[in-house]
Amino acid sequence: MIFRLAHLSDAHIGPLPAPRKRDLMGKRLTGYMNWRRRSRIHNMDVLAKIVGDIHAQKPDHVAMTGDILNIGLPAEFPFASAWLETLGSAHDVSFVPGNHDAYVRSSLVHLDQTFAPWTRADEIALKLYPYLRVRDSIALIGVNSGVPTAPLLASGKLGSEQRDRLEIALAETGSRGLMRVVMIHHPPQRKGASPGRGLSDASRFEKLISEHGAELIIHGHNHRHSVAHIAGPNGPVPIVGVASASAVPGSERHRAAWHMYEIERDGDRWKIDGIIRGMNADDTAVVELGRFSV
Repeated sequence: MIFRLAHLSDAHIGPLPAPRKRDLMGKRLTGYMNWRRRSRIHNMDVLAKIVGDIHAQKPDHVAMTGDILNIGLPAEFPFASAWLETLGSAHDVSFVPGNHDAYVRSSLVHLDQTFAPWTRADEIALKLYPYLRVRDSIALIGVNSGVPTAPLLASGKLGSEQRDRLEIALAETGSRGLMRVVMIHHPPQRKGASPGRGLSDASRFEKLISEHGAELIIHGHNHRHSVAHIAGPNGPVPIVGVASASAVPGSERHRAAWHMYEIERDGDRWKIDGIIRGMNADDTAVVELGRFSV
């Protein structure tokens, strides 16, 4: 039986609620100035077409890997929650935060409260992250790489405690023969992003995967489709990035898109086929842009 997993990321929903003067302190000031430029790139009509196409394809589950917000304003969180509800029920949609969701330290309390329904574990609830959800024979493991950073930085970090819990989740689900999908915002491999934008403990993440493995790792952050591999105990582990779900205009690699994964067991291994669906050149319709296997 084929399990169909939809993956989208980096919605950056707008318009941005009007900030108060006291909201624009520190990093939020530079972020607000940057958003005034980027708001022309992230188009909500395009995003609505992407979401409509996801529903039309009828996936079994939807993974959203962060950056729904822009500068982590308290007023952004209700809009983010309402938008997540358009993807489906919390049982059928999983979310992990991005750096824009955890923009500043004061955003974190809103982050945990707002997104709790979409990050609620049904197994191995050690702490909030990583969380584990099992759908059919698919283990959906959500990790949080979104941490507050200094102005002009967009890096991520898991930290030692979360990595330890992730090790437990990977080992336990691997021993059960489940197909393990790790959901993360930042590309988790070394040199997966430009300086100041990557996962600061990527080398430790790679070591963890080399020991315990995973069948698929999906991420956003770079706003483009990409496929990479890192070493696992039974062979290379695929790491697949998806474009922003709202970006326009852009090159073919950066244009708004989402991925559908068709996953099925093939003997003692898992067969994973990916379909890229996104906006056509004039941004009028969502079409199939390509296919890939990992």
